[in-house]
Amino acid sequence: MLTCSRCKQQYPETEPRWRCQCGAYLLLESDRMFTRDALLHRPPTLWRYQEALGIERSEHVVSLGEGFTPLTADELFGQPVLLKLDQLNPTGSFKDRGSTVMISKLKEWGVPEIVEDSSGNAGASIAAYARRAGITARIFVPESTSAGKTAQIRMYGAELVKVPGSREDTTRAALAAASQTFYASHNWSPYFVAGLKTLAYEICEQQGWQAPDWVVTPVGGGSLVLGLYLGFADLVRAGLIPRAPRIAAVQAAACAPVYHAWRQRLDDVPAVAKQDTAAEGIAIARPVKGRSILEALYRSEGVALTVSEEEIWAATHALAEKGIFVEPTAAAAPAAVRHLKAKGLTDAGSRVAVVLTGIGLKATDKFLAHLGT
Repeated sequence: MLTCSRCKQQYPETEPRWRCQCGAYLLLESDRMFTRDALLHRPPTLWRYQEALGIERSEHVVSLGEGFTPLTADELFGQPVLLKLDQLNPTGSFKDRGSTVMISKLKEWGVPEIVEDSSGNAGASIAAYARRAGITARIFVPESTSAGKTAQIRMYGAELVKVPGSREDTTRAALAAASQTFYASHNWSPYFVAGLKTLAYEICEQQGWQAPDWVVTPVGGGSLVLGLYLGFADLVRAGLIPRAPRIAAVQAAACAPVYHAWRQRLDDVPAVAKQDTAAEGIAIARPVKGRSILEALYRSEGVALTVSEEEIWAATHALAEKGIFVEPTAAAAPAAVRHLKAKGLTDAGSRVAVVLTGIGLKATDKFLAHLGT
């Protein structure tokens, strides 16, 4: 069932829907879950967890082999870490996890045409999977979006609409278009969040069904934090892990609405005035899922953290020295590892998983400007 996050109204999974009649976002709720034995002979993609993903018929699955990205032991700022290299998904970002499930459901529903708004990575990912599914896509992005991402969207054959102004202006333009066309929004779709739960499943399976002590991740719209939280909760409920990890949600100091709401122990995330940041993918002044992001942090005994522009760029260089090239948005999470250690929240014995969300090739123009080339 699809359940409203606010009024708890329920809807069947058989009809196309992206939000509740009350205007709130929906969550996919199901008792179906995979077993460890069932995984033994399945291929290493996120579709090995198919029971938890809400797709009724396997012929509707639209896949590029996403998921099961490496989990690599390393060290950051003196802290042992497990780097989840999700920038190695097919279109270069973790968004492929959500896109494969959402587009598969749209194919199952028979939706022929969609609109989406994005800072870039989700738009590129949805454009790729929509093209593979034979679904026409129109992708709205801010005019300032990195050239690598807009070129990728166009190459997949989607109609690219550049919107002057802020990320929020882009959303408004897409919502206006959605009055005539299905809104396949990564920030709204319950199936997109379901796909992101697989990140939690993989991290634990790759560690012999042990949960880390902490998972550190960037947060913008909130789908990734929510997906991780729900995914770990699924595993605890199924008896596959004894406990869920704490979640550290990281924002750029230039746009940190979740951080400020968490510091004040609020129930929801008010909008903030944001400044320019290299971490364009998480520069969202008011996330749709603010209430659920905070609930995930409170219930996991997690924290919200901010990192400066200097720390973001320093983290991209630190990772590059290890042979790992990520975009500035993805560098926010590793940059925050230093803060966890300084606050005494982690030590040499802590198991800390850090999610790397997007490949550096997405932001070549930003790197060239940064390097002065």
